[in-house]
Amino acid sequence: MFHLPVKSSTIKKEGIFMNKLFYGIYAPHMKELVDLKRSLGFKYSGGEFVLSILDRFTMERNETTAGITKELADEWCRKRGNESNSYHYKRCFILQSLSSFLCKKGIRSYIPQLPPVKNSFIPYIFSRKEIEEVFSACDRMESGNNDLRSTVFIMPSLIRTLYGTGIRISEALALVNRDVSLRDNYFTLRDTKNGTDRLIPFSDSLSAVLQEYLSYRNKLPIHTSGETPFFVTLKGDFCDRDCIYRRFCKVLKLANIPKDRVRVHDLRHTFAVHSLARMAEAGMDLYCSLPVLSPYLGHQSLKATNSYVRLTADMYPELIRKIDLICFDVFPKLLQS
Repeated sequence: MFHLPVKSSTIKKEGIFMNKLFYGIYAPHMKELVDLKRSLGFKYSGGEFVLSILDRFTMERNETTAGITKELADEWCRKRGNESNSYHYKRCFILQSLSSFLCKKGIRSYIPQLPPVKNSFIPYIFSRKEIEEVFSACDRMESGNNDLRSTVFIMPSLIRTLYGTGIRISEALALVNRDVSLRDNYFTLRDTKNGTDRLIPFSDSLSAVLQEYLSYRNKLPIHTSGETPFFVTLKGDFCDRDCIYRRFCKVLKLANIPKDRVRVHDLRHTFAVHSLARMAEAGMDLYCSLPVLSPYLGHQSLKATNSYVRLTADMYPELIRKIDLICFDVFPKLLQS
């Protein structure tokens, strides 16, 4: 029997497969699918990695005719040993993508259903008052030492950036000076999680915060250029994410917010929920709001953004009752209560 890698960490090694050729009956179709994804702006190295395993799988089965059968799909989509739910889902999704691609080319193929996504995690959504307390705590923090790796002085601007734009911490820390336009108020995020670049506009108030940060940063004895980091340590280096996490825990303590299950990434979740709430307050129904918010967050589909609707409903139930009935088919569970 063909054995598949079952550890989700295997996907981290995908780079070695980037130039790999496919050899089985589906080789030209797999290559065409990869080329299509990349022409649309996606790196698709993870997809290529899984396709290379699927290619070997079909060769082990001695497949000689193109066209995914139900038997092949069932065997491929069977969960393996200690395989993580996320990696199992990814394997099934890639096969589904290939089958759909083949069907569009006129090659009859069975399109499998995806396994249900089991995710019981509920992010922490800060209240607006708590956000103000977090900002205040950032402003009051003191370093306590002269460690050149210290990130204390960037916290007021960094935390406001994360909440004010909803970008990921990795995206914020990867910003270099040429990616930040304080004249036109936007960030350019390059080579992001989903393999695309995107422009992120920000408010005048955040622009003022960032300009104040730069006035302090420019006093440091460090070299700066278009390619050097925007958010820096006292030494002028890129900031370490773990250092930011530890510093954020201290911020939460100063703000009297229990830190047991609160993460930096929850600022992104909070941005999404608060944005939906503000759009609802302005009279914009969620049917229109999601297509606006989804690409801004860098999501590849509305499904990824849809989870924020229930969080918004839980925190702002009075807003949900104002949603136009046109949304009933989109969010039936929210409107049945």
